Amino acid sequence: MIDLYTWITDNGYKGRQALEESGLPYKLHPVNLPKREQFDPEFLKISPGHKIPVIVDPEGPGGQRITLCESGAILKYVGEKAGNGLYPADPVARIKVDQWLFYGSATFTTLAQQFGHFVVRSKEDVPAAKKHFTDLLKDMLGVLDRHLADNEYVAGAYSVADISMYPDIHLHGINQIGLDAHPNVKRWHDAIAARPQVKKAWEPFAT
Repeated sequence: MIDLYTWITDNGYKGRQALEESGLPYKLHPVNLPKREQFDPEFLKISPGHKIPVIVDPEGPGGQRITLCESGAILKYVGEKAGNGLYPADPVARIKVDQWLFYGSATFTTLAQQFGHFVVRSKEDVPAAKKHFTDLLKDMLGVLDRHLADNEYVAGAYSVADISMYPDIHLHGINQIGLDAHPNVKRWHDAIAARPQVKKAWEPFAT
């Protein structure tokens, strides 16, 4: 059974959503960030950068125990281990998934988190930063909307590439920006939100 250490953040939901979609058995371990549990010495042993999510798989490749942090790496690992199409077996399909998985992990989430900080959570009002990251998030939604006009999901079939961006769009695209100007993203979001596994992944857990 895979142990998942996570919290109720955009990256945190990625790990839980991927594991729900994978069908692999896992146990959820909340890491309360407001209580700074990410700095607990025991947690730092599995996440040197004090980040969530983290997975520990006692049955990794070759039967070896593996520990893995970084949400993009976790999505790829879980999708590949699941063998159910979340991370495709076909090499050409993998290239397309990788492109959007890395875009979601390295670009979309990175900038969306700055939007979340300056627009949603920061007690300090920084108008220039708010405008900058709001404009960037709208631009990225525009990129996705144009792409999704001709694609049901970002890399063809539903995959870890979609999971890499869904939590940010669910948290910020729906609640802060709105998706009226991005109908293809709205269609994509609603299709994913309706999946039973996704509903389960977003259920509250003890905080």
